[in-house]
Parts: sequence; structure tokens; C-alpha cells
Amino acid sequence: MFSGLYNTGIMAFQSLLRLVASFNPKARLWVDGRRDWADKLWRLLAGNTSPIAWFHAASLGEFEQGCPVIEAFRAAYPDYKILLTFFSPSGYEVRKDYDGADYIVYLPADTPNNACQFVTLVKPRIAFFIKYEFWYNYLRELDAAQVPIISFSAIFRPDQLFFKPWGQFYQNMLRYFSHILVQNKESVNLLAGIGLKNVTLGGDTRFDRVSQVVVTKKAIPVAEAFKANTPLLVVGSAWPEDMAVLIPFINQFNKPLKVVIAPHEIKEEEIERWRKQLIRSSVRFSQANIDTARSADVLFIDNIGMLSSLYQYGEFAYIGGAFKQGLHNILEAATFGMPLFFGPDYDKYQEAVDLVGEEAAFSIHDTDELTTTFLKQYDNPAKATRVSRDYVQRNIGATAKVMEIVQKSLLLTNL
Repeated sequence: MFSGLYNTGIMAFQSLLRLVASFNPKARLWVDGRRDWADKLWRLLAGNTSPIAWFHAASLGEFEQGCPVIEAFRAAYPDYKILLTFFSPSGYEVRKDYDGADYIVYLPADTPNNACQFVTLVKPRIAFFIKYEFWYNYLRELDAAQVPIISFSAIFRPDQLFFKPWGQFYQNMLRYFSHILVQNKESVNLLAGIGLKNVTLGGDTRFDRVSQVVVTKKAIPVAEAFKANTPLLVVGSAWPEDMAVLIPFINQFNKPLKVVIAPHEIKEEEIERWRKQLIRSSVRFSQANIDTARSADVLFIDNIGMLSSLYQYGEFAYIGGAFKQGLHNILEAATFGMPLFFGPDYDKYQEAVDLVGEEAAFSIHDTDELTTTFLKQYDNPAKATRVSRDYVQRNIGATAKVMEIVQKSLLLTNL
């Protein structure tokens, strides 16, 4: 009965997206990207004789989390081809040219027919689901084909459906996984409580990913000129709710400070509206040169892909999304060592909870609270700077734990 309800829900979701695709660009990308998917995938894989490892990421954040494992798998198993799938256009459209994978496609909707066709076409030898992705029909088909299924960097909370009295269907979905590597001890205990034993406390592969950012960071001359030896606040992935707090803060802050703002979505009208609300001078990155950047107080980043390297210039970071949408990646900033600020909704993010507890990160509710908290760190940032950097360093190593499970899984498969 529950599988029927699940499949009905998936079909309804597809129909809804088709209805709104005519006026919603993201929905249109979702629908168009899956049109004739089976024919496209068949042509893409035609002639391939290599074994395939399938990695699935919901969106861009999960992709970044998966990258260290994809790269480690490539190095350890060079004979394999790597297929990378995305659920969301915000992941696929940004990373569709990623050279670490051989094939990159949208994941077809999780209907019984799609899942059967997909697994039959791909014939994966091993499958990876990153963090949150649990698709019933795909898991069932993979299990039926005796494909090892690994979930890594997963994190579970008591309020999820898996742990409700009526959550048996969702619990059974987790039983399809050959192994689940989780981020924290609470997740281990929750899964043990529903009888799952194939679980390892593996940590979060994002720490491995962000530790590479320091090594691979790119110089950005315009940003360096903009900083001009002045304390710098980098605002990453800002939403309107964040800017409603930040703009009054920037306008009233009376100590030397420059601010880089990277919006979560690049919208021309929105950026211009924010610029008009500022009383301090601002410039857009696409329109800036060394001289105009140096003379501005606020630099708006109107491109995608630069944020992780921008943090190298900052003494402070504000990370967006924690007022409504969900807190974005705070570790890219933490790895450079700096006090971190974000909105009130952060308790689902282990790294945020940890860093708040260690007084390297600070949750704020409004402009007044941001101003008061920021001033304390502005005058004495040393502790938070050290703690945030050390926190990343001591949590590196999750990728190696995933690869231990991979080795065992493939060894059993080949017996």
C-alpha cells in the first residue's frame, strides 16, 4: 500500500512540475533535462565496456560533498567509468562539465519503470548516494540486481519519518543499503534503534573537500585590490532574508570594514535593488577594475563559482540561508580560519552546532544582534579564528573510511 502511495506521489510531483514549467525556469530545466532520457542515456553509454560506478547527488552541495570520494574512487579504480547524476538543476547546470566524471545526467523521476530502465541501461557495479538521497524504486532495483549500495556523509534526526511509529516503509528503504556511513554518533544510535547494523561513524567528506580549497584557491586580483588591507567580511550565498539584516548592519557599522556579497542566486534586479539600499559605495564584480574596486566599500559578486576562493581574503564570514532556505556551506569559510555568522535556523547542521558550541560561530536573529556580536569579534577574533581552522583539520579523513567500505564491497561482489 505504501509503495503505491509513494509512486502516486512521484507521479503527481512530475505532473506539477510540467504544469509550472512554462513560467518557472527551474522547473523547465528539470522537465527538459529529463525529456527522452532513456534514448539519451543509451546513446551516451553506447560502446562502453568498462564497469560503471554510479554516484548520485541531489544538488550542488551534495556534489561538493561527494567530490573527494569520486576522486579517490577514480584513483583507486581507474578501469571504472563514473556516472554522476543530479536531481536538481542547480547542481546539474553548474557541474555538467565536471571532468571528474565520464557521464553526467539528470536522474529520471523515481517511478518503477524509470528505475528498472535506468539500472538495466547503466548496469552499475556499485552505487553511491550522497547524504540525503533515498529513492525507493532505484534502491529496490539496485538491490534486486545485487549491486552494492553505499550512502555516505548521511545524517539522521529523531523527527525524520524513518523513526516514526508509522515509518516502516521508509525504514525498509534504508535496509536496501549495503552500508551507511553517517556523520555523528546520534545517527548511529538512531539507526541502531530501528535494527540497522550496517552502519559506520564515518564523518563528513566535506571536511576533506574544503581542506583542498586552501591548496587549490585561486588568486582574484580585483578582490585583493578591493580589500586594500582593510578588515573584510565575506557574505556567502545571501538570500533576501539575510540581506534584510545585513544592509542596515553595513549602513550603520562605523569601523573600517569592507564587505563582499555573493548572492545565492544571481538576479540583476535584486542586486541593483540592494545596491540602492546601501548608503556606502558599491560595485559589481563584472563591472569592476582594480581602481574602482579599491575605492568601493561593498563588492557584489555577480557570477557563480568564485566564492570558495574569496574566503581567503576575509577576516569574517556571514553564511546565508539560515533564516528560511537552509544554511549553506560554512566549512569553506571555516577552513581559512575566521569567526562565522548566520541566521537562527542551524540546528540540522552538525558543523554549525559544533562551532556555535565552541564559540567560533554565532547565530543571530536580527540586525541589532548581528551588530553586537560582530563588534565583539571585530575587536578580538583570535579565538574564533583558531578554533574554526582547527575544527576543519581535526575532522579530515571521512573519504578514507568510505573507501575502506568500497574495497570490502567490491571484493565481496567479485567473489
